[in-house]
Amino acid sequence: MIKPTIYFTQRRSLVLGQQTHMVGILNLTPDSFSDGGDFVDLAQALQHFHQMVQAGATIIDIGGESTRPGHVPISVAEEIARVVPFIEQARGETSALISIDTSKSEVAAAALLAGADIVNDVWGAQRDPQMAAVIGEYGAACILMHNRPAEQAGVGDVIEAIRVFFEESIARVRAQGVRKDAILLDPGLGFGKSYAENWEIMRRLPELVELGYPLLLGASRKSMIAKLLELQDPKARLSGSLATTALAIQAGVDFIRVHDVRENRECAQVMDHCLRYE
Repeated sequence: MIKPTIYFTQRRSLVLGQQTHMVGILNLTPDSFSDGGDFVDLAQALQHFHQMVQAGATIIDIGGESTRPGHVPISVAEEIARVVPFIEQARGETSALISIDTSKSEVAAAALLAGADIVNDVWGAQRDPQMAAVIGEYGAACILMHNRPAEQAGVGDVIEAIRVFFEESIARVRAQGVRKDAILLDPGLGFGKSYAENWEIMRRLPELVELGYPLLLGASRKSMIAKLLELQDPKARLSGSLATTALAIQAGVDFIRVHDVRENRECAQVMDHCLRYE
C-alpha cells in the first residue's frame, strides 16, 4: 500500500515523508515511570509544554494516568481534573497539536472539548466500547496502540498479533466515520511484550510501515533500553533512545514519541537529511 501524504487533524494536517515529527511526552501524573511528579504543578507543566514546542515537537501528548506496569488506576473524574484545566490553558497559548493519552472515552471527550486534537489510546479503541464513537463524534484524529494482557507476551508471532489487532482497531474507528488519513498506529513497545519481542518489533518495523498507515514509535527511556544497557535511571537512557529513533526513521516511521525533544529532533534532522532528501 502507498503511504498517505498527510496526517489529518481538524486544526492542521501534517505532511508526511519530508521530515520526521516529534511527539513530546508530558505526564501530569505523580507516578509515571520516567517523569512522574515532575509536572504536576500547572505552571511547571505549561513551561515544559512550551519548551518542547520550541525544541521542535509537532504534537504534545498529555497524560493524566500512568500506564507503567503496576500503576494504580484512577477514576475518570480524577483523570479529567488532571488534564482538562491544563489543556484549556495550553490551547489558549499555542497552535501546536495536542493529543490526550487515555483509554477512557469520557476523558477523551472532555479533553477534546477542552481543545485537544488527537486521542492516543493505548488499547487501540478496543477497551472502552465508546471510544471509537467519541473519536468519530468529535472529528478527532487518533493514535491506535497495540496492547494485550501480560500473560500473552511471548506467544506466537508478535508482528502478526499486532497486524490482527490493528485491523480490528481500524475497523472500529472507521465504522464511526474517522478518516483513514486521521489514523496513526503505534506497535506499543513494552505493552504486553517480552523483552525479546520489543527488539523483534524494532528489527521488523518495515513490515508495520507496509500496512499503509503512518507509524509512531515510543521507545524513549523504556525498560528494554534499561535492560540492554544496564541503566536503572530512566533519564540516563538517552543514548539508547536516540539509537531507536535513528532505526525507526530508517525503517520509515514518521512519528517518534519522546521525552527529550531537542536531542531526538537533532537526531531526526540528520537522518532525514540522509534519507528523505530529494
